[in-house]
Amino acid sequence: MRMTHAENHLVARIGWLRAAVLGANDGIISTASLMVGVASAASSSGEVMVAGVAGLVAGAMSMAAGEYVSVSSQSDTENADLARERMELTSQPELETEELTQIYVERGVSQGLARQVAEQLMAKDALGAHAREELGITDVTTARPIQAALTSAATFSVGALLPIIAATLASPSQLVAIVSVTSLIFLAALGALGAKAGGAAILRPTIRVAFWGAFAMALTAGVGALVGKAI
Repeated sequence: MRMTHAENHLVARIGWLRAAVLGANDGIISTASLMVGVASAASSSGEVMVAGVAGLVAGAMSMAAGEYVSVSSQSDTENADLARERMELTSQPELETEELTQIYVERGVSQGLARQVAEQLMAKDALGAHAREELGITDVTTARPIQAALTSAATFSVGALLPIIAATLASPSQLVAIVSVTSLIFLAALGALGAKAGGAAILRPTIRVAFWGAFAMALTAGVGALVGKAI
């Protein structure tokens, strides 16, 4: 009886996980930094809230458009390479078989066995074999523009809502402190969650995300204070 076991590799999550972590992280940092910067300029709580909501809407749209454009560019490149490979498989199949054979030889397979493997794989799915082995394109890593855009926009919005909610619960005198502290807690939690979902160690990603969040908020708070004094 043939023994099998199920494997759930975390690399399958890489497409949506990257977009989700990037979107939520950017949502928290950019919105919290914007609100802290405006609050440091001695503006009213109403103006701070308007800045936060405007930042949420503009940021979500920017993330969606940016992800869609960038991932679409990747998808266009992949499709162009696949079209070129499809043409070469039609016009010079023997050379393509030899090319695939040499790939396996360089990985340590004997010449004869590598040739057999290349021929059998190409008999089943020549383009798929070359896409995978020569171009590094697989179902897991292939570009998905719409998925990336929607994931980034949704997670950015969720992330941006967190400092806005924190601001609604704070008094005007405590707004900067409350938004800053709660945002750092959210960022640390996000870093830990992203590391956990990706199967990585938790401490380093958590510190990394929290550090850059603190740096961004401190910088915008300084700029806001300077601008507030200047005007």
